[in-house]
Amino acid sequence: MDRQPTLARRFFDRLEPVHAVTYFAPEARAALDALGYKGFWMGYFAARSAPFGVVAPEVVTAAFYNFAPHRVAKALPAAWDVAPPAEALAARQESAVAALRRYGVDDDDDDVRTAADLAAKAAAAAPLDGRPLFAANAALPWPDEPLAKLWHATTLLREQRGDGHIAVLVAEGVAGRESNVLHAAAGRAPREMIMRSRDYDDEQWQFYRDRLAARGLLDGDELTDAGRELKQRIEDHTDRLALGVLDALDDAEVEALFRALTPITRRVVAGGDLPAATPMGLNRDDLNDDSAHL
Repeated sequence: MDRQPTLARRFFDRLEPVHAVTYFAPEARAALDALGYKGFWMGYFAARSAPFGVVAPEVVTAAFYNFAPHRVAKALPAAWDVAPPAEALAARQESAVAALRRYGVDDDDDDVRTAADLAAKAAAAAPLDGRPLFAANAALPWPDEPLAKLWHATTLLREQRGDGHIAVLVAEGVAGRESNVLHAAAGRAPREMIMRSRDYDDEQWQFYRDRLAARGLLDGDELTDAGRELKQRIEDHTDRLALGVLDALDDAEVEALFRALTPITRRVVAGGDLPAATPMGLNRDDLNDDSAHL
């Protein structure tokens, strides 16, 4: 197969919104609040780390990579005294499916069934090597209903890509807290949003900015030539690693997956719960194009 890494990036732009309702849809917040979790972040860390079971907060900090350790420790393990991982897992899936249904995405839709089956085929064959968060989710049982199956498959695929991205950052010597500053400097997400969502004050932001500047990667808030080269190398390597998840599908299946999944993603985006700018730096510019262009 002669597939270009840009295919993996376009695939991510389509699958991530389907998963991301877990964080942004009101159904998700309501379901986690109903379990008794205190505030958005306790629910977030409980739901996303629940596939691991009860583990030390250091494990979650390492796996999630770019969060402040004190933010994780404030939520875990206290969340498990409120509701156990099994309840968090049920709440996140049920609330995500409820949100998708509200957008008009339905189990009886042929696109949903096709996308669910093909995304699941890709996810089930994706490599586990060095991908702990993907592996933990892959150990969970598959849902039977098409919509829940699709959401679960997109969850697996995005965590598989995320684990690979972290491996690339580690190999390039970019620490988790530095990666946020690098991401913002590259224009992939607004600085103010990153500072707020990842717990930086001005002093902390300056500290990590200075560390990157000492490596010749930043000049003030701007990437240097070396910084741009590094950021592009990280993104390109991430795409190359993520491209392998489509190896289980032949070209006709990849095209069918894109043609089924893209209109679903458009409906999710049109639902209005996902903000235009997220830490994931998604591109919505070509969601009007249903083809994989193989």
